[in-house]
Amino acid sequence: MDVTVASLAERPEMLEKVVGMADTWPEFTTNDPVGGAYYGRIPTELPQYALFAEDERGDVVAHGYSVPFALGAEGRGTLPARGWDQVLGWAFADLRRGTRPDTVSAIAIVVAPHAQGRGLSARMLSAMRDNARAHGFGEVVAPVRPSAKHLEPRTDIAEYAHRVRADGLPHDPWLRVHARAGATIDSIAPASMTVAASLEEWRRWTGLAFDTEGDIDVPGALVPVRCEPERGYAVYVEPNVWMRHPL
Repeated sequence: MDVTVASLAERPEMLEKVVGMADTWPEFTTNDPVGGAYYGRIPTELPQYALFAEDERGDVVAHGYSVPFALGAEGRGTLPARGWDQVLGWAFADLRRGTRPDTVSAIAIVVAPHAQGRGLSARMLSAMRDNARAHGFGEVVAPVRPSAKHLEPRTDIAEYAHRVRADGLPHDPWLRVHARAGATIDSIAPASMTVAASLEEWRRWTGLAFDTEGDIDVPGALVPVRCEPERGYAVYVEPNVWMRHPL
């Protein structure tokens, strides 16, 4: 697919098209309160880190968001167990305080449903790396959501993340894209995203009964959702895989 990649800092008139692009996220993943607080602020407050791909018709077919943050700040130093949620919080705290960032974290690469399967995720990852390099950074980190882990929700995330093919590349397709770009696995983020909600909300999001105590397999979830009918809630704690891209 012939596309042009730019940032919203370069093309602010494309904001509406970028944020309005269709996606395929499971509905429950869009109800993480941390993501709700910060994700939508990236295009307007950090437009130089909000990239998008435009096809020959002028349609937005992919976007990639990242955030700069200070990994070396006091009390940090290592990639956090709370992964995606924590790095978003750090990035916007640093922005508010004027703390100088030293690292860029990928946040999401999203490809429009009709444009999937054409290599755009790898193209956007490459553009994200180039963008970080152009802004003077020496590393991109990524709390990666393995794209095929939902097919094995009961498999331990560490075992899954380190599973490799005969050629030595990761078994998971999205981890493999990162590895081919030069990234290596740093660690597991066991609580990268947390969604806690009432049983009514989970039923609305998934169409499942959520009336049995215990772990429930939910389409699109990387691990089972813990259901507590007597208490009226269910909780999803998603693990991700931290990968590091030297630039």
